[in-house]
Amino acid sequence: MDTILILERLDRLEKLLIGNKEVLTFDEASDYTGISRSYLYKLTASGKIPHSKPNGKMLFFEKKKLVDWLLQNKRKSKHDIESEALAYTMRHKTH
Repeated sequence: MDTILILERLDRLEKLLIGNKEVLTFDEASDYTGISRSYLYKLTASGKIPHSKPNGKMLFFEKKKLVDWLLQNKRKSKHDIESEALAYTMRHKTH
């Protein structure tokens, strides 16, 4: 990455941290999620990620919906599964 691109990205990240924006531009969404621009474009083109295109050109992303999308298909940890199994066993004890 050349210096100008790094500085531009740092500027966008700084705005995200300071501004607490609810709606992100395409570049901001890419920086915020860590998804490459090319893959983010593929996700929007295929309708796999929530976004808006109000003027027919620019893409916008609601930060909350991005977070929800990123956290979909959660996987439980081994500890969580063991805790649930223990709780279930304790609730359904036969005397």
